[in-house]
Amino acid sequence: MIAQAAAGVAAGGVALVWFRQDLRLADNPALVAAVASGLPVVPAFVLAEGDGSRPWGGASRWWLDKSLRSLGASLGDLGSRLVLRRGDPTLQILSLARQVGAAKVFWNRIYDAPGIARDTALKSALREDGIEVQSFNAGLLDEPWTVKTGVGGDFKVFTPYWRAARALLKGVKPQAAPNALVSPVAWPESEDLDAWGLHPRAPDWSGGFEAWRPGEGGAETRVDHFLETGLDGYGVRRDLPGGEAFSRLSPHLHWGEIGPRQVWRQSHAYVENRPDLASDLGKFLSELGWREFNHHLLFHNPTLPTENFRRNFDRFPWRNDPAGLEAWRRGRTGYPIVDAGMRELWATGFMHNRVRMVVASFLIKHLLIDWREGEAWFWDTLLDADLANNVANWQWSAGCGADAAPFFRIFNPVTQGEKFDGEGVYVRRWVPELARLPNAVLHSPWMASEPVLDRAGVRLGLDYPRPIVDHAMARQQALEAFKGLKVLD
Repeated sequence: MIAQAAAGVAAGGVALVWFRQDLRLADNPALVAAVASGLPVVPAFVLAEGDGSRPWGGASRWWLDKSLRSLGASLGDLGSRLVLRRGDPTLQILSLARQVGAAKVFWNRIYDAPGIARDTALKSALREDGIEVQSFNAGLLDEPWTVKTGVGGDFKVFTPYWRAARALLKGVKPQAAPNALVSPVAWPESEDLDAWGLHPRAPDWSGGFEAWRPGEGGAETRVDHFLETGLDGYGVRRDLPGGEAFSRLSPHLHWGEIGPRQVWRQSHAYVENRPDLASDLGKFLSELGWREFNHHLLFHNPTLPTENFRRNFDRFPWRNDPAGLEAWRRGRTGYPIVDAGMRELWATGFMHNRVRMVVASFLIKHLLIDWREGEAWFWDTLLDADLANNVANWQWSAGCGADAAPFFRIFNPVTQGEKFDGEGVYVRRWVPELARLPNAVLHSPWMASEPVLDRAGVRLGLDYPRPIVDHAMARQQALEAFKGLKVLD
């Protein structure tokens, strides 16, 4: 180890690049800065353990395993490699910087409170060692502190936020990936990715994830595919879960396999040749803007992951209902659109955005179960379990977040299914025991006559559950609970 450090110092030191949720080579400002330093580059990733940070959920660990392999292969193509470490990131990066004789350390920023505190402390420790440190923005179009209201405050409503954020975007120009990386005289030791056990075993429940292609190449392919096949009509078709007019970019953006600047520039370039798609593009980019808004909220409200944004909700009479929670998790609520969404999530690590709103509304407003229970389940099962998006969207659904859905908006799972899955493509795919029911009763099988159920081969209570709660009664209970909080104050 001493010899390796000495070799690095003798050569003028090295540039250490700490990869995190920026697992790509293109438009990676930390990597670009390391290359521009002219020093040998040591890329590293640390699996955070023992530092108090929230552990990744099972689905996220599956994706991370594949994404790190992809990044390692891409670095190998440039004559480099990815050094893996596990433990407290502050201790690991500080130790690695000293070991390799780093003259400079570069990373891209994250925006949750624990991460900011950790990065600040690490910068101080490295600088005390005489090491230059720089951090950059790779994950957002605009950093949270740059988008301000007219009086210099932070935004709490999306529409004016997005108007102000867009105004700051001038000449978005992603940076190209490097053509080569200079290696150090000697490489430090690296942990074995297989030994981390990120891929589930005994049992391996990830068989339905195989349609995904984690990594930078997969992200680039996904953008191209969406622009070619999904953008036309996106403004209308995006709400139909049985179709394919949605980008499926969220896991790639979460892990930084592609950056929002790249998506912004590539989609604008595509529409330059298809001006008829300008309206669809605007809607798509507003979804990118919603992601930005959620990160803005998290940065300015660091307790958002655990506390209600609207503190009057601290008095909400949540119910302790383990049986209801389990029925919701397993897609056994008796409401087909809810059950289809929860089963899609379990099988694929993904759920259509419209259905996410429906299942969240059901858990919170039909079962009166704390939004944090739903957020925790999504954190474990979603491949795109981004902290800012997850907590902000759950609080939005509950009505306790910033720019939240009105408390009286309680989605009727039957009418939602009939409106957005009228032909039953989505429900029949994920709730196959109902596949032979006619459309008229597909979203309310308990309303079907016995002859209709018999012809469809459905025995309510056996093949498919009866509703675990009555919609009209649940809606009234929820309204009374919300009104009791004086949420209009």
